[in-house]
Amino acid sequence: MKTYDDILIDKLENGVCCITLNRPEARNALRTQLLAELSDAFNTLNFDDSIRCVVLTGGEKVFAAGADVAEMASMGMMGIMQDERPKYWASIAAFPKPVIAAVNGYALGGGCELTMHADIIIAGSNAQFGQPEINLGIIPGAGGTQRLIRTVGKALASKMILTGEFINADTALSAGLVAEITQPESCIDRAIELAQKIAQKAPLAVQQVKAALNKSYETSLSDGLNFEREAFVMLAGTDDRNEGLAAFLEKRKPEFNGK
Repeated sequence: MKTYDDILIDKLENGVCCITLNRPEARNALRTQLLAELSDAFNTLNFDDSIRCVVLTGGEKVFAAGADVAEMASMGMMGIMQDERPKYWASIAAFPKPVIAAVNGYALGGGCELTMHADIIIAGSNAQFGQPEINLGIIPGAGGTQRLIRTVGKALASKMILTGEFINADTALSAGLVAEITQPESCIDRAIELAQKIAQKAPLAVQQVKAALNKSYETSLSDGLNFEREAFVMLAGTDDRNEGLAAFLEKRKPEFNGK
């Protein structure tokens, strides 16, 4: 896999890839180049059958403190209208394999929005989440107003976005934004542990689970149930489904091959 400037790619054992945001001098600010590299990496991993789950992190100190404000300040309204970043965000959101975000320190603005592109968020006890764009006279521009309210509810989302106040890991856990809290030094390892567990499951079933869960955010209950049923029926024709049932009956560990 190619190397990048703003992100680090590390293929681990058991079907897991770790992507680390790598702009420590800028607290991993999400400039256009970083988002372009992230989009390219996800597109590449999508077609890599050896990778079944991705861990996304900023390291042990900070996840991402927001967009690159200096870059943003150089763009007027026409520049924003012609901005290429929305296509990168869309590409990241469309990644069909599970993504686990390991979040230490600040996840603010675009950084908070990026965590919400993950399927599971594991937070270090030092994590802080926020959408402080209001302090710059702007609003979240990568899904913050839409994803946050669907995750934590209107009251807390409104408070965070209108005041710019941050929430800590405990509040994020109680609100349903994060799945688990660890010590900061254990956060990435825990995310990798979960990723390796997911990577052992049937790949087609895992991808259908992700698609069905995401569908629930965007449709009615009846349409979501129809989508779920169609996925359930489709999986009945896979080798992995037959292997899973046979392994259960034979009391052995299944060997899934993604077919």
